[in-house]
Amino acid sequence: MRREGYYAQKLSAERLRRCYEIAPAPIQRYLRAEIEFVLERVERGDRVLDLGCGYGRVMPALAERDASVVGVDTSPESLTMAATLLPTPACRLARMSADRLGFVDGAFDLVLCIQNGISAFKVDARALVDEAVRVTSPGGRVLLSTYSPKIWAARLEWFRAQAAEGLVGEIDEAATGDGVIACKDGFTACTVTEVEFVSLTAHLPNRPSIHEVAESSLFCEIQL
Repeated sequence: MRREGYYAQKLSAERLRRCYEIAPAPIQRYLRAEIEFVLERVERGDRVLDLGCGYGRVMPALAERDASVVGVDTSPESLTMAATLLPTPACRLARMSADRLGFVDGAFDLVLCIQNGISAFKVDARALVDEAVRVTSPGGRVLLSTYSPKIWAARLEWFRAQAAEGLVGEIDEAATGDGVIACKDGFTACTVTEVEFVSLTAHLPNRPSIHEVAESSLFCEIQL
C-alpha cells in the first residue's frame, strides 16, 4: 500500500486518532510543545491553513486564538470526522493535496505543515514548500516541522505501540534506523534533516530559520 493510501484509508479518522491516544509520554510532550510553538506565532484575526489536518486535531487550539482556520486533507473519512468534532464556525475543511492547493496567491497569513507532514504526505517536498509559500501573504510565514533526532527512541516506541494495535504494519527491525521507521506492509516513516530543509528552501528570497523545539521537533520557519 502506498503511503498516501495509508493516510487516506488505513490511518484515517478513528484509527488516526487512536495513534495519538496511545502515544507515550515523551511523544505527548513533543506534540504539546509543537502546538505551543505554533500558537506563539498566531495573531488575532490571522487566516491559518493547516496542511494535512486529519481529523482536526490542532484546529480548535488555533481557532481559540481568534484565527480563522482552514484544514485540508486527502482523506474523506478524516475530513468527515473533523466536521463532527469542530464546533466553531471559524474552522473550515476541504479535500486537497498539500502540493496542489486550490487557493489564490496570498490567501493566508500562516501556513502550517507540522508533525512531519512534509515527509509523511508522500508528495514532492519542494512542490509542497512552493505551494505553501504561494498561498502565504507578504509578511506572513510558513511553518514546517519534522522530528528531531533526539526523540528517536520515543518515536520508535510509539510506532511499535501502533504496530501492536494493528494501526500500522509490523515493524521491519532490519530496515529500521537512522531516522527511518519501516513496516513490513510497505509503510515507511522518514524525517527531514536541517540540511534538507535548507536545501528545499534555498531558492526562496528569504533564508529560513531552523528551530529545535523541546529536543523533539525540528521547525523550518519561512518569513515572507
